[in-house]
Amino acid sequence: MLTTIKKWVTGVALIKQIAIGLVIGIVIALFFQPVIPVVKIFGDLFVKALKGVAPILVFFLVMNAMAQKKENAENSIQPIIELYMIATFCASLVGVGMSFLFPTTLNLTVAPDAKLAPPSGIVEVLHSLILSVVDNPVSALMHANYIGILAWAVILGIALRSTAGEATRNCLNDLAGAITKMVSWVIHFAPLGIMGLVADSVGTAGLSALLGYAQLLGVLIVSYGLVAFVMNPFIVYMKTRKNPYPLVWATVKDSGVYAFFTRSSAANIPVNLSLCKRLGLNPDTYTISIPLGATINMAGASITISVLALAAAHTLGLAIDLPTAFLLCIVSSIGACGTSGVAGGSLLLIPVACASFGIGNDISMQVVAVGFIISVLEDACETALNSSSDVLFTATAEFADRRKKGTLRAEDMVPKEK
Repeated sequence: MLTTIKKWVTGVALIKQIAIGLVIGIVIALFFQPVIPVVKIFGDLFVKALKGVAPILVFFLVMNAMAQKKENAENSIQPIIELYMIATFCASLVGVGMSFLFPTTLNLTVAPDAKLAPPSGIVEVLHSLILSVVDNPVSALMHANYIGILAWAVILGIALRSTAGEATRNCLNDLAGAITKMVSWVIHFAPLGIMGLVADSVGTAGLSALLGYAQLLGVLIVSYGLVAFVMNPFIVYMKTRKNPYPLVWATVKDSGVYAFFTRSSAANIPVNLSLCKRLGLNPDTYTISIPLGATINMAGASITISVLALAAAHTLGLAIDLPTAFLLCIVSSIGACGTSGVAGGSLLLIPVACASFGIGNDISMQVVAVGFIISVLEDACETALNSSSDVLFTATAEFADRRKKGTLRAEDMVPKEK
């Protein structure tokens, strides 16, 4: 029996197993509601395991990469960061443009949650980001502060580069490989985990809570789609001069699907690292760029912030001119970089954008509450865009470099089968 199950698990593509889990989860939510609390445990275990192992994985992979004397790793990160910043800003332009084309009115009667504590402005966001770099390394690991984890891993790796012997570096390499193997075991739990997540989401929230905000959801989801399937492919093509859609589809299918259900860029880091490996990318680059992207590459978050802020302005009858809208794009982009890589992380940055219109905290917190109401679909789509584009732009930067050297082939942009 166990041999048969193992043979099926290893013989059927993981994405097909996830599709089966998705269907089973929907069936449970619709027809077997008493079972939902039981299968929900699988979803909680899956997300908890990913979140638990991701900080350790990132720390050891980055430290190992820096300790192995890979001289060009630092230089290869810069074009990826540039792509992250360009894409995030352009995504906010898409969100603002869609909001002007389809102005949305909100029902601002939701009582603000007094427990929420959004930042007071962009200065506070930047201040928090800077301080997170020098966070206590143990605290950074415990609280999944990826900026701090990256900083300390890089520092320790550089120190080991000049002091560690060959045996120590081999030990680090073996340890990083063992942790990667452990993560692969967690990822194979995805079909059961997604079954539980879907059953819980559909069973508890359903679609009734979303009907009152259909237009707002439509503007957000269409904006995410335009960025994922129009803007991002255009950026990839301009860099590689190859058909971008095989790579775009691969990142959406093999990364975005996981992120859609976990609703956490941080939890999706192991999945993205695995996909980068299948794409044949340089591990000394992607072990740094992927966790960094989970923190600063937030195109979906910039869309969410700008669309909801403009919806609040339209509801209040505020006339927004083009210079103010452009300022909103800048504020949304910077604010998105300060978004935590957890479910609903972008919503607490909405008051920062609303403040640029002179909208008070009481009103903006009601907008945040609206965001949480629609977060069943909104946050899932946002995270799928954020996380899949981490791999997309990491790959694009490396493929652009191969193109300059004349070594890029069209088949390189398709990941190897698992």
